[in-house]
Amino acid sequence: MSGRIRDEDIALVRERTSIAEVISDTVTLKSAGAGNLKGLCPFHDEKSPSFNVSPGRNVWYCFGCGAGGDAIKFLMDAEHLSFVEAVERLAARAGLQLSYVADDRSAPRASRPQQGQRQRLVAAHAAAVEFYTAQLTTAGARTAREFLAERGFDRAAAERYGCGFAPEGWDPLTRHLRQLGFSHDELVTAGLSRPARSGSLIDRFRRRLLWPIRDLTGDVIGFGARKLFADDDGPKYLNTPETPIYKKSHVLYGIDQAKREIAKQGRVVVVEGYTDVMACHLAGVPTAVATCGTAFGGDHIGVLRRLLLDTDAVAGEIIFTFDGDAAGQKAALRAFEDDQRFVGRTFIAVSPDSMDPCELRLAKGDLAVRDLVARREPLVDFALRHVISRYDLDTVDGRVEAMRRAAPLVAKLKDQEKRPEYVRKLAGDLGMEIEPVQRAVLAAASGRPDDRPTRPSRGEPSVDSPQSMVEREALKLALQEPVLAGPMFDAVEANDYRHPVHVVVRAAIAEAGGAAAATGGAVWIESVRDACPDLAAQALVGELAVEPLRIDGEPDPRYVSITMARLQWGSVTARIRELKSRIQRINPVNNKDEYFATFGELLSLEQHARALREQAAGGL
Repeated sequence: MSGRIRDEDIALVRERTSIAEVISDTVTLKSAGAGNLKGLCPFHDEKSPSFNVSPGRNVWYCFGCGAGGDAIKFLMDAEHLSFVEAVERLAARAGLQLSYVADDRSAPRASRPQQGQRQRLVAAHAAAVEFYTAQLTTAGARTAREFLAERGFDRAAAERYGCGFAPEGWDPLTRHLRQLGFSHDELVTAGLSRPARSGSLIDRFRRRLLWPIRDLTGDVIGFGARKLFADDDGPKYLNTPETPIYKKSHVLYGIDQAKREIAKQGRVVVVEGYTDVMACHLAGVPTAVATCGTAFGGDHIGVLRRLLLDTDAVAGEIIFTFDGDAAGQKAALRAFEDDQRFVGRTFIAVSPDSMDPCELRLAKGDLAVRDLVARREPLVDFALRHVISRYDLDTVDGRVEAMRRAAPLVAKLKDQEKRPEYVRKLAGDLGMEIEPVQRAVLAAASGRPDDRPTRPSRGEPSVDSPQSMVEREALKLALQEPVLAGPMFDAVEANDYRHPVHVVVRAAIAEAGGAAAATGGAVWIESVRDACPDLAAQALVGELAVEPLRIDGEPDPRYVSITMARLQWGSVTARIRELKSRIQRINPVNNKDEYFATFGELLSLEQHARALREQAAGGL
């Protein structure tokens, strides 16, 4: 039975792991006072140490690049491991035996193979690779060798990528693997064989050119098979089905060879096929990867973000290459939707001759492939140009409709500082004034269906304003001292927070069960981080988990009470200002009911503000 690691075991691994010892294997740590440690961050270049470790809470955070988490997260980032692989590594280090249980949760999750099963399935695939590569040199594989040669790949290239050939016959691979001791069930589970109508096993791949698909560690977990013969009635490409070790939504072809260069260069090139990956690597673009029989999606993004160290402070590059035809343009626009899930910059590289990298290398050489990547353009520019091209800009209706269709693309830009520039660019491309384009973008950003201006909401405080500082202190208390601060913290609603990222973190604390129910430590902080829907909030949780409180000595209930009172006082006074402004605009003769209702709310809030001011009089 497949399953997941028991939650209790994961908690025990965290408890038994010394984060300082784990990180000290990579980073030299020195005392930073108050029991904390400091060193140079392993995830970005820096001259002064900004990487902080809090052994008491078993968490780490880098103030330079924004990365942070517990020991599990450190191993995931430092050694490019999955969550399960990192837990297993730490469990072995601590001498703990993990248990795997059935996962009956309604939400779909990637299941973990039972102990021993993965090793057997990987071994079966390794034996299959040997069998298929040997078959590529036989007389029956002549068409496969010609296919590679026609695309510019010699014998050395075929060996480098483990290309093979599935021979004629119903079950040559199956018989070979059975002789090596692999069972009927193991071959079916691995996706290497399938039951025939007669009940016997036959090979899944026949008379096809094959590429072994490897995971990040280099283990072969599946195959991609290309049709070679006209009388083959199967699809052009046939891939291994979903298995306990092969999840196509997580797999990227070439990732095992590209991962070090991706991490080193901070760049990844996403291509469409196996031969495109081979062509890019051989042409001097070693960061190329491709999906395996499925569209590029969220799980692929997660794999690449770990390799790119894609954080708010590290701006990597994600370069998509697509054919210049209609299908390629459609794929590029889909990629723009995924763009917002990366922190780094996304680009597109489209050959002017509508050739993929493999065709380009064959026709014009290695330099042309490198130039294709070098001539990349921002994905948003491509997307805007494509949308605008569908409308007749010589007509009023065409310009207005193009503006309405293009405005949401500008509104989706994750770097909001770029929006004004793209508003100006879009206005210029459309031949329109800036103001209507700006209104359309603002309407799209706020989710409204029209471009009418709206009354601005109450202003957001700057990050260093008194209101933001007290909000930050309240969140630190909830993360670092939930047992002490929990009840008072939970009693203050999220609408008392005004900074947008603080609002998100406050909601994440509630989503994680509330501070009052937490016991603190790395598990609590990680649960809040997991509940954050965006990277900015996740990074802030890591930062607040190690940032010292603004008090000399240990916090007490009085300090918590003062902090929460000051938090509410800032929110209440802002609301009082709004009500006073509204009262000035209301005509008491024509709108008597609204006037007195607003005036009554104002009096109540002013009384509440006085009580909060007295409660907060102790000072910070």
